[in-house]
Amino acid sequence: MKHYITSLAYLLIVLKTYTQPTQKPPLHGTHYMAIAGKPLAATAGAKIYEQGGNAVDASCAMLAACCTMWDVLSWGGETQTLIYNPITKKVIAINALGVAPSGATVDFFKNKGYDFPPEYGPLAATTPGTVGGLCTMLAQYGTMSLKQVLTPAITLASGYAIDAQTANSFERSKAMLKTWPYSKAVLLPHIGSAREAPMAGEVFVQKDLTQMLLKLLEAEDKALRQGKTRVAAIMAANDRFYKGDIAAEYVRGSKEQGGLVTMQDLANYKVHIEEPLSTTYKGITVYKLKEWTQGPALLQCLNILEQIDLKKLGYNTPQYLNTIYQTMSLAFADRDFYYGDPKYSAVPITGLLSKAYATERRALIDTTYNTYHQPGNPYKYENKPNPYITLLQKRKELYTTLNATNNSAIPTHDATPVPLQMALQQPIYFGNIKEEILGTQALANVTNDALHNARLTQGTTTIEAADTSGWVVSITPSGGWNPACIAGRTGIGMSQRLQSFVLDSTINPHNVLAPGKQPRVTLTPTLALKDGKPYLCFGVQGGDTQDQNLLQFFINIVEFNMTPQQAAEAANMNTSQLWLSLGGTAIKDRLPKVGAMMVNKNTTDDTKNKLKAMGYILSYEARSSGPINAILIDHVHHTLWGASSNHGEDYGIAW
Repeated sequence: MKHYITSLAYLLIVLKTYTQPTQKPPLHGTHYMAIAGKPLAATAGAKIYEQGGNAVDASCAMLAACCTMWDVLSWGGETQTLIYNPITKKVIAINALGVAPSGATVDFFKNKGYDFPPEYGPLAATTPGTVGGLCTMLAQYGTMSLKQVLTPAITLASGYAIDAQTANSFERSKAMLKTWPYSKAVLLPHIGSAREAPMAGEVFVQKDLTQMLLKLLEAEDKALRQGKTRVAAIMAANDRFYKGDIAAEYVRGSKEQGGLVTMQDLANYKVHIEEPLSTTYKGITVYKLKEWTQGPALLQCLNILEQIDLKKLGYNTPQYLNTIYQTMSLAFADRDFYYGDPKYSAVPITGLLSKAYATERRALIDTTYNTYHQPGNPYKYENKPNPYITLLQKRKELYTTLNATNNSAIPTHDATPVPLQMALQQPIYFGNIKEEILGTQALANVTNDALHNARLTQGTTTIEAADTSGWVVSITPSGGWNPACIAGRTGIGMSQRLQSFVLDSTINPHNVLAPGKQPRVTLTPTLALKDGKPYLCFGVQGGDTQDQNLLQFFINIVEFNMTPQQAAEAANMNTSQLWLSLGGTAIKDRLPKVGAMMVNKNTTDDTKNKLKAMGYILSYEARSSGPINAILIDHVHHTLWGASSNHGEDYGIAW
């Protein structure tokens, strides 16, 4: 009888979950799915599908459109991709992250007084990776020409009705944009007027960018007329970008404004096709990019949580939130010290992802009170001595006191560079805090914690694509976000990703800046297979919050039987008990905020009080779910389920 009652109760939970309404309708498709951070970008993907393209072709078109529309990135940024290939039945990783230019050294920035490379301007730039990433994906796994997939983006660059979110971001950041002549010319077309940025709905034209994109098509067309293959023609366009006249103008414009990127840096840049990392969670194989991203932290979390009865703890109960928080704290402590470019440093990734190491780390979870966890020792699970034992002790002694007193680690990625008083005069969304909330608060009441949480939840964009032939794509591109320094007459906003390096090995010996090296980034698409077949692809906007939200999204589906749209909108928790990857140029700007937890504003008073008693310092958001975009492949009905975030402008089209 007890078993029957338990089963019935569980069935009622499942039925309630499936009937729970969502703010946005779920997407259903039988032929294709295209989801992106801008409605017009999703439309670009749908156009390519209708012309016969596969999910890779469509995702390339969406990527190009997002870059053109300044969807928290530009053409000078970076692209990180996971692709399921139905022909080989394998998941492929595309590493299109730029590298530090040859002049970017630790001494160079320390001599300028930085603890981290700057967050804005030409000195923040890695080499651009997105063009190489797009060309590589299209050439190797797509079916179309570069002309076909770039045509929607070229149409947009020639003039499109700009959205309010982007137009207002230009206006808010105009003080900084005016310090860079090429940015000023492109992004502030009404210099001298009360409003110098475009108005929402105004046709926004980018002549230089249009010409740059047309040059890529010229190179492709020339190669095709010479009898070269589709693949060779696409890579001819790639070479014009990295070795030809486009590269020359990019370098000239960068140097004119004080940048470090050289022609040799661009010519040497290579996109890497890699084997992704993976782990299993209750029979589901989850794939992430390598340890040059924060992606393996999600895998570490899954390894720790796999042996915990999360259903018994209950969705978003104090015990559940404490368990998820400390699990993430354990994984991010390792991320903060051990992750970096594996081409430059032997990261102990085998040990970090071992189930035995997860068992050791799981035992450190305190069920009664929050703990600030230190990095562990994964080397013993590789049968190697840890070469950093002394450094770890020094690190603990150096930063423990600072962590205990830190109250101002505010990441400034996507922060407005103008005074907050001016920002409050603009009709904007600021993270997840709506204009009416900010606009009616006294300035003194806008706390550091509120700004911290708002900034943590915005940034970058996501692209998800799937088709009935079996191709599945998850992309988390970024870089060159506004306010961006445009390189000469290219129309290209330069990346700001150099700031994700550290200049002190005490923080992370694997992620110390060096020329030609890739920084450890937050960008982290996800793919999951079930029974050897594609099951889920998902991604989220944000910085250090990305794998936090993706972890909870995945658990919501797998453990709590939510649909993708329900899981994408469900209340999540975020931790700030980690070293920030973006924002600020001093140590104090990046320090962990021990015990800081963001929860949904509708959290019950009982839960809030119990969390506070566990040592947590709470902040609240009206929407705390991501924002997440995702596709679930339903092999029972041979259909696609889509989820498009109820934050901002994320949008999906299905057929």
